[in-house]
Amino acid sequence: MTYKRMREIQIMADEFRQYCKVIKYGIVDIFDECERCGFKLVRYPIGEDGVLGFVQNRDDDKIIFSNSSVRLSREIFTIAHEIGHLCLHMKMRESYLEDVHTLKDYTEESEEVEANYFAACLLMPEDKVHKYISLEMATEWEKQWTAFDISKMMTSFNVSFDMILNRLQNLEIIDEKTKSRLDNEKNLKKVSNLLRMTGGDVRINVSSNVKRIPGEYIEWVIYNYNHNVIPQKTLEKALGYFDIRIEDISDKLRIAEEIEEDDLEALIGGIGE
Repeated sequence: MTYKRMREIQIMADEFRQYCKVIKYGIVDIFDECERCGFKLVRYPIGEDGVLGFVQNRDDDKIIFSNSSVRLSREIFTIAHEIGHLCLHMKMRESYLEDVHTLKDYTEESEEVEANYFAACLLMPEDKVHKYISLEMATEWEKQWTAFDISKMMTSFNVSFDMILNRLQNLEIIDEKTKSRLDNEKNLKKVSNLLRMTGGDVRINVSSNVKRIPGEYIEWVIYNYNHNVIPQKTLEKALGYFDIRIEDISDKLRIAEEIEEDDLEALIGGIGE
């Protein structure tokens, strides 16, 4: 990635961040920011080995999906990464899918590198990192970094231990040797323990398993059922994603003719494929 392209991405990330609610250093709730910016956000637990997330243009909607089965800090980065695709690349493609099994290959794909860089600039802007080091560290930043320092930064920026190490190295604040030492210290002491000892937010290191789907999707499913597009079994399956029973919406349903059952993935047009 050229210096010129890096500057372009930094500017776009900064422009997006200006619309976000920030407490001192980190974005308060990047999920709320997605919806406030008009994106359709879907969060659903599909298992730790499932797809991390995807973004897709569908008609006039910009849809972002994230897997809430992974650690919250990982999910936050996924959302920032997908926002990066929306800002940088969606004029060229209709969708991007992030597969947990192919993350290591992303370094060879320029658009994935760019989206990762956008996410880093959005979540940990360079000026905020230096400001944190200047104001929050016990001594000057050249000090001997410890895993406790990194765990404190996790709560301030709402990001993972590993992301902080990568960002500090990319900004040339720490070198490879220091990064390796801190990574080993993390493995020995465990991130959750470090967060507890530093009074940090331990929730960032565990999965939320949140189910968050735009309400209009419920109306869309009901509409399709009432117009004989989908059978009752598919309706029940779709409502199950919202933890809603047919009995809960019986007043909105009419008696529909029996038709052949369509798979839910076919119904929504294969989002993410």
